[in-house]
Amino acid sequence: MDVVEWLLESDPAIRWQVMRDLTDAPAQEVEAERARIAKEGWGARVLALQREDGHFDGGTPTFKTEAGEKWWQSLPAQRRGTLFPEWTSTSWSLMLLRHFGLDPASAEARRAVSLVREHVQWEHDGEPFFAGEVEPCINGKVAAMGAYFGENVQPIVDRLLNEQMSDGGWNCEQENGATVGSFHSNIRPTGTTTFSEVSITFARPAPLRMSAWPKRSS
Repeated sequence: MDVVEWLLESDPAIRWQVMRDLTDAPAQEVEAERARIAKEGWGARVLALQREDGHFDGGTPTFKTEAGEKWWQSLPAQRRGTLFPEWTSTSWSLMLLRHFGLDPASAEARRAVSLVREHVQWEHDGEPFFAGEVEPCINGKVAAMGAYFGENVQPIVDRLLNEQMSDGGWNCEQENGATVGSFHSNIRPTGTTTFSEVSITFARPAPLRMSAWPKRSS
């Protein structure tokens, strides 16, 4: 069995992308396979975890301190589970559906995104999910998800451009005084958002001085 055959025996989330990129499968067959993501396999399992309040049931995060646990418990329901716990929270679940290739025009995607838009807020200060928050690494991720699922992320793009640092990068600790770009923080605004998927207006050029990376995070 060669690699392509092995990949084709996997989940629809992988299979449709293999058919599109590595085989000569007709476009109709590729789209039919992609449509299965919402109804079976990994995609359907993730979608089934979403509650009526918009959050995906990702469990409860663990904290190293009692103060962290108390902070979490003090948050209103719409703000618990947006970013934390990592990998299973609402933001990570929605990003996973994007990587699976869930058709953004499908009824299942529109319902899931609508519930997030209407109910979910960020832990930071209760900002609406698709408005982003203060950290550029998080906002880059939100811009990617919003662009893919057809949400208006222009304000986030404008904010990222305005927050670009003098060395061409970004840093999640800018609000706390960081003065140089962080490699990790740069990946989100520049490496995860597929701007070709939607119409986004850039207010000004964003020069990236790669020689300045990587930098310490603060």
